Amino acid sequence: MAVVLVLQARGLGELLTAVPALRALRRAQPRDHIVLAAPQRLKPIIDLIASVDTLVPTSEPAALRWEGPPPELAINLHGPDAESIAALSRTEAKRILSYRDPAFPDLAGPVWHTDTHEVERWCRLLESGGIGADRRNLGLLPPVSTISHRDCVVVHVGASAPARRWPAERFAAVVRHLLVLGRDVVLTGDESERDLALSIAARAGLPVGRVLAGEQNLIEVSATVAEAALVISGDTGVSRLAVAFGTRTVLLFGPTPPHWNGPPQHLLARHAVLWAGQLGDPDAQTPDAGLLRIGVDEVVDAADKQLARQTGPGTESGRAPYRRVG
Repeated sequence: MAVVLVLQARGLGELLTAVPALRALRRAQPRDHIVLAAPQRLKPIIDLIASVDTLVPTSEPAALRWEGPPPELAINLHGPDAESIAALSRTEAKRILSYRDPAFPDLAGPVWHTDTHEVERWCRLLESGGIGADRRNLGLLPPVSTISHRDCVVVHVGASAPARRWPAERFAAVVRHLLVLGRDVVLTGDESERDLALSIAARAGLPVGRVLAGEQNLIEVSATVAEAALVISGDTGVSRLAVAFGTRTVLLFGPTPPHWNGPPQHLLARHAVLWAGQLGDPDAQTPDAGLLRIGVDEVVDAADKQLARQTGPGTESGRAPYRRVG
């Protein structure tokens, strides 16, 4: 049995953009043993993808410790950086499939283009190695959870960097509007964002019991998102979970554009994507100027329209464009 090693040692959002590529690999090589090097905390989602045999816990390329025989194939779904290729090279893989890097001139592969959707990027990499990939194969089956928040509105208040975090007072204003409408609202985020979520709840008059930030594991968060009537979020892994589960969203983009990692074009009928049309530093320590151009009224209007739509999944037609704001 041949071993195929795949490196994707980033976060939840990045893993979800690699789902079509992982499934394509499984279809192409059904008898191979597929090993994914990825963070251990993502295992519940990796299990939902149902295309990986073994997880090697890896938080970054340099942390990859390979103790098995040389893989028949090693695939770099992590990035174009030399560190990723070096980590796979240390496994003595017979073949490496990766985007090019100047530090490895003898390694063939496609050229990395920044202005490419992440789903397209990884499918294109597999196709360069002769493995066909279906870009539409993004969906996940909802996980089973003992806690139900069916038909709630999930407001995800966090982000991995301040540049992608919409101001707390604006989130609070949106929550107040939803409460006036009589909607059941819950706030999500990770453990480090619980204080932020509590402050937003206090400003909005939302009971503390509806603050789920820091209180749920990844499966519980996933189940909450899958059952929700609507998810309001920035450019986060939770937003991509909503896309994978077919949950309606209102997504606030900035400083990176939605055509890099937002809902793919064929799914836009279920997603309201707001973007000011300008690029910025995604790792900046202050909110992006473009993100700040998205106002409360625009988010409220998009949320109202999403909640008013009663059409079931799969029955909608047409594509809604990304909405330029500001």
